[in-house]
Amino acid sequence: MNVESFLSKNIKEALKNDPPGEWMPTLPEKCIRLSSGYPDPFLVPTEQIKESVVSLIDMEKDLPLHYLGSPKIDKLKVHIQQMLTERDMGVQEDELLITSGASQAIDLIARILIDENCVVALESPTYMEALEIFQNYTSHFMSIPVDQHGLQTEKLEEMLNDRKEQGLPLPRLLYTIPTFQNPTGTTMSKERRKHVMELANQYNFLIVEDDAYGELYFDQPSIPLKALDYEDRVLHVGSLSKVVAPGMRIGWVSASAKLITAMNWFKKDLDHPFSQATMATYLDKTDLSKRLNTLRTTYEAKCGVLLTALEQHLPDSVSWYVPKGGYFVWVNVAGVDTSTLLTQALNEGVSYVPGKYFYLQEQEAISHLRLSFSYASKEEIVEGVRKLANVIEALSQ
Repeated sequence: MNVESFLSKNIKEALKNDPPGEWMPTLPEKCIRLSSGYPDPFLVPTEQIKESVVSLIDMEKDLPLHYLGSPKIDKLKVHIQQMLTERDMGVQEDELLITSGASQAIDLIARILIDENCVVALESPTYMEALEIFQNYTSHFMSIPVDQHGLQTEKLEEMLNDRKEQGLPLPRLLYTIPTFQNPTGTTMSKERRKHVMELANQYNFLIVEDDAYGELYFDQPSIPLKALDYEDRVLHVGSLSKVVAPGMRIGWVSASAKLITAMNWFKKDLDHPFSQATMATYLDKTDLSKRLNTLRTTYEAKCGVLLTALEQHLPDSVSWYVPKGGYFVWVNVAGVDTSTLLTQALNEGVSYVPGKYFYLQEQEAISHLRLSFSYASKEEIVEGVRKLANVIEALSQ
């Protein structure tokens, strides 16, 4: 029996693309992982989380292990509300939904807002897992280029105006990572943030603001789009994956109460109540501002090591954006297919993510690659860049 015949139309279309996870090959033993968008393993608070689990069980016995979980779950929402308020995004309880990571938040947004005829505007390049999620619901996209100042809002305005004049459907939503974008590491300028909000009001679309890296700034914080929103157009997606630990799967979406109600209806009880209660217990006992300062200092230093290594080891034909926070550096190896180059890099003992996985049209990114400075040690970063330089140099011989 052909079981694939039972798949929905949108899923059949989505599966024509590279399979989910295709960008993450099996790595050789002892490979230096400049591909991994994971926290520094030494900054994951393993002992504190262990203590939080023990404390939770000691206090509440079996209660956190039942379907409804611990009353501590309500406290988690309070902690997140406080975090948002400190960034000028004060939200009411009915405007906030806790999710199993940011990816579930994006999927819920897509589920309630997108149908197969809906147009979604995306940055180009953009986060590959969000791209995969949206492709599950529609095949109609607008790609807006990103430069060193983030989303090119002037280009977005031009495209919107052209579609309006031609009688083409306008986007229902724009998905953007305005702060320390994945994969480019760029940050949307303040002027462009204001401009994109004006465009959303003028052309009547919603904005999904993926703010996974917003707390990891090296110098000054950026104003979230949500803080500039006076018409309930922004759905702000956040996560504790980069701040605490990704395996806890704690994310959220902040939006209009009516949209939160719709998402909550579809989410049902697809939660991790024990993980949420553990996180609330951990946050009760943690000076989060102190922890964030440690993260920022550490990642800024590691980013500096990566940038210095790139300057020292890579040829002049290679260029990159300099990030002001986050996890990533976006590199352009002129005239080189970085997908093909990856096989040689893995043989040399270093990994990266080829640029093609961040685009709707793969040929757009043939010479780009994403490097991460978050996971590898400083020594590994230097050695990894040296190995990458050897592979690039070998191409010219």
